[in-house]
Amino acid sequence: MAAAAEEEEGAGPGGGGVGAAEEPVVSLAEVLAENEELEKEARAVLGGSDHERCSYSQGAVKRQALYACSTCTPPGAEPAGICLACSYECHSSHSLLELYTKRNFRCDCGNSKFKNLQCKLLPEKGKVNSGNKYNDNFYGLYCICKRPYPDPEDEIQDEMIQCIVCEDWFHGRHLGVVPPDSGDFHEMVCQACMKHCHFLWAYAAQYAVPALTKANSLEDEGVVLNVEETEEQKKEIKKENRAEHQEIKEEKQTEQINEPSTSSGSACPEVGVKSEESGCKLKELQSKGVSKKDTATFWPSNWRSKLCTCEDCLKMYSELEVQFLTDECDTVLAYENKGTSDQETDKRDPLMDTLNSMNRVQQVELICEYNDLKTELTDYLRRFADEGTVVKREDIQHFFEEFQSRKRRRTDRMQYYCS
Repeated sequence: MAAAAEEEEGAGPGGGGVGAAEEPVVSLAEVLAENEELEKEARAVLGGSDHERCSYSQGAVKRQALYACSTCTPPGAEPAGICLACSYECHSSHSLLELYTKRNFRCDCGNSKFKNLQCKLLPEKGKVNSGNKYNDNFYGLYCICKRPYPDPEDEIQDEMIQCIVCEDWFHGRHLGVVPPDSGDFHEMVCQACMKHCHFLWAYAAQYAVPALTKANSLEDEGVVLNVEETEEQKKEIKKENRAEHQEIKEEKQTEQINEPSTSSGSACPEVGVKSEESGCKLKELQSKGVSKKDTATFWPSNWRSKLCTCEDCLKMYSELEVQFLTDECDTVLAYENKGTSDQETDKRDPLMDTLNSMNRVQQVELICEYNDLKTELTDYLRRFADEGTVVKREDIQHFFEEFQSRKRRRTDRMQYYCS
């Protein structure tokens, strides 16, 4: 069943007409499908984080959505991070910075870093979380250029990419190379972290995704070089891609034969399991010669499984504090999959099921109610946006109370005239 939806001011072409033929037509099924896609993206970003309970009691959470409160911890104060639930309950009227996801972090809300605020969800907390790590992201600054995002003074459109070691975000033009297309790689390690994790250069020659070309000062001025690859380079890259594809195919076949199936698509292999192969894979790669550069590196989805897990390498990872590199559940992709898989049992939309069970008249009535709600809620929230004020829980409650009251009055009048 299709219905004419009212367009908001400033929407796409065709919205200025008066006649019904010029009005955009969408079905309620399309609206619900779009809403489901937005909810899916939100679940992926939040990674299954609890919006009602503070994560502090869980200790250092392996990976979670985090926020920084610039109202409570402005630049110059000690950096602090808060969980999703505390961002709602304790800092709802404050200025928050979305940090996306950080690993091994414990919620700081209400501890000694917050001079005049006590956590409403868990008042009794330790003074500090000594295991937490902080960077300039907690002040809204990113990359080696230490700029905010979005940056009102930056006229260059540039993708921000997160380093999976230090977890800072970098402009593509500040990584020492021109990054491959975003769909060609899954993870990035920045220049500084490549120096720290120097052993990765031995793996980069065989497993990293080739960058396009070296970046130079011209790119800082907004000029991007388009360097054509030589025929010899193209042949070499194709050869490497074929070899990697064959290797991945063989691995999948082996997994299907030897490994039991799991009910969850987000299941991760065990961490730190020693390889049955004799010797050290890292030493074998280093014997072939290692080329180091002052650039970032880009990696495919399965590269962590290639890292050696012999006793010496595991000790090295521990000393460098990068044990997480051998954990494929540490990846952001695994984190996002967790957020979506946690909702697998709730995939069926009850509203869609109800709509399908209705007759045509009932569907039209429901669509009209939906359009009324959408229009009135949009107008109501626009007032807050124009005034620059925060929408509070009581404001939403007040809106729905008024909406129900207007609905009852309309229904009463209809009953009066129809009697």
